[in-house]
Amino acid sequence: MILQQPMAAADFETATEAVANMKVGWNLGNTLDANNPNLSGPETSQYETCWGQPVTPPELFKVFKDAGFNAIRVPVTWYQHLDGNNNIDEAWMARVEEVVNYVLDQGMYCIINVHHDTGTEGWLMATTTNFSTMNARFVKIWQQVAERFKNYDEHLLFESYNEMLDEYDSWCFASFATSSRYNATVAANAYKAINDYAQNFVNTVRGTGGNNANRNLIVNTYAACCGEGTWNVHLTDPLKEMKLPADQVENHLIFEVHSYPTVTNLADTRKSVDDIISKLKTHLVSKGAPVIFGEWGTSTKGAYTDYRSNMAEFAKFFVQKTKAAGIGTFYWMGLIDGMDRLKLKWSMPEIKNAILKGWYGDDYVIPADPVGRELGYQATYTYQWSEMSLYSGDALRVSDFKGIKVVLDEKPAGGVLSLKVYGETDGKEQYEGMANAEQTFTFNKTKLGSSIRRVTLQFMQSGSYSIGIKGAYLIKNDGTEVEGKIGNFHGCNIEVQVLTGISTVVRNDATTSSPLFNLQGQRIQKPQRGIYIRNGKKYIIN
Repeated sequence: MILQQPMAAADFETATEAVANMKVGWNLGNTLDANNPNLSGPETSQYETCWGQPVTPPELFKVFKDAGFNAIRVPVTWYQHLDGNNNIDEAWMARVEEVVNYVLDQGMYCIINVHHDTGTEGWLMATTTNFSTMNARFVKIWQQVAERFKNYDEHLLFESYNEMLDEYDSWCFASFATSSRYNATVAANAYKAINDYAQNFVNTVRGTGGNNANRNLIVNTYAACCGEGTWNVHLTDPLKEMKLPADQVENHLIFEVHSYPTVTNLADTRKSVDDIISKLKTHLVSKGAPVIFGEWGTSTKGAYTDYRSNMAEFAKFFVQKTKAAGIGTFYWMGLIDGMDRLKLKWSMPEIKNAILKGWYGDDYVIPADPVGRELGYQATYTYQWSEMSLYSGDALRVSDFKGIKVVLDEKPAGGVLSLKVYGETDGKEQYEGMANAEQTFTFNKTKLGSSIRRVTLQFMQSGSYSIGIKGAYLIKNDGTEVEGKIGNFHGCNIEVQVLTGISTVVRNDATTSSPLFNLQGQRIQKPQRGIYIRNGKKYIIN
C-alpha cells in the first residue's frame, strides 16, 4: 500500500501495535542480500540468483498471506550497487522497490535493511576506527532509501543494519574473537559504535520527512545477539550495552535480535527460550521499546531430516512464548526454499504448520496448500566437467535411500553425461553414465560410506552442451520418492520454465488497475509488446 501524502502522526500505529499486527513473519533470504564480488553490471537478476534462489515471483507472497503469515523481512545488500560517491544504482533500487511492492500488495508488513554490508565479509563494522568514512557511506545509503520510500505507509519498516561485528569478527559478544576472549577496550569501542550507528540511522530517516517522520524503525544489538547461553558472563553485554536511540516521536522504535537454538534436546531448548525471553524483557523491553526476532530457526545440522518432530515442537513453542511476551518473529528461509519458490510449494510444511498453530492456537484450521506449479529446466554446460546439481543440502543417510531417478527431455548423446554422487568424505564418490532419457541409479553404499552430500549430473566432454531436464527424484527404501533440488553446481547455466502456467492471483484485492508483471515475475511500469501477467492471468499487448 502506497500513500502519496504523509499520514498524520496520530494515525500512524505505534511500534508495539506494529509488532502485534505483524503476527508471524518470514525472511526472503539469500535473495536481495546475495552478493558476489565477481559480478558487475546493472542486471539485477544475476545478483538475486547468485546464491541459488530464483528470481522472486510476486505470487510467492500470496502463498504466505493465505497461510496466515502477515510480515516479510526482505534483507538487502547494497555495496555492489554503489558508485564512487555511494549513489545507489537505479536498477537495483527499482528491483528492491518492486519486491517491497509484491509484499505490500498482499496487505502484509515488509522490513528492508542493510544486510551483508555487515558481518564477517562486510565493510560496516562496530568500531570507531575509520568510523567517519563508514558512517558517511551508511548515512548516504539510508538517505537514498528513506527518500525513495518516504510516502509509503506504516506497513513498511526500516531496519538499520543486520549483524554488525567488531574488527575481530567477534560473535556472541564484542571482543570474543580477541586472543584473550574478552577485551574491555575493544568491547566498549564496539558497543559505542553500534549505538552511534543506531542513533545516526534514526536521525537520517527522520530527517527525510514524509511518513518517515513517524515510521517504525528497527535497531539491532551488537551482532543481533540475544544473550543466549550461560557459559560466559559477557553473553548479555550486547543487551545491556544497547541504548534506545533518542527520537523525535515516542514508541516508534523496535529492538531486533536473532536466535538459532539447537533442537536435539527439547527440554534444554525450552529452558533456553525461556531464559532468552527473560533477558530480553530485563535488558531491552525495559528501555521502552518492543523486540522482534528478525531471524530465528535452529542451528542443529540436518534438523529437518533427523529431528523433524523436535523442530516442529520447538517452532510451535517458540512462537507461543514470544507471542505471550509481545515479541515478533521472522523465520529464516527454509519454509519455501530454492525452486519451490517458483513452484509455490512449501519446502517444510510441518514447520510452517507448527508456526501457525503457535500463533493462532491448536484450533486454527491450516489453509489448504496451493496446488503448485510444474517447472521445467534447460541446462547449458559451459565446459568439460561442469556439473548440474540434482540434490544439495542436508546430508542424506545412505541407509535411508536406494537411489535416484533422473528424467531428461530426451536421450542424451552417448558418453556425454554421468551421474556423480558425493559420499561421506572426499574420495568417496560414485560415477555412472546417463544413457537414457529416464534412468534410475542405485546408490553404492560401499563406495559412498554412510552419507550423501550432493548428487550431480556431470558433463564429460569438451565444449558445451544443452539439454532439458524434467526432474530428479530420490528413492527411499520403501519406494517413495522425494523431489531433488535442481540447480547449478559449477559451470552450468539453468533456465527455469513454469510449465503449468500461473495458478494464483497476485493481489487479494484484484482490480483492473492491478500491476503488470513479466514472465520472470518482475513488475512492469511501462509495458511494451509482449505477454504479461495481471491478477494471475496472461495478457497479450500488441
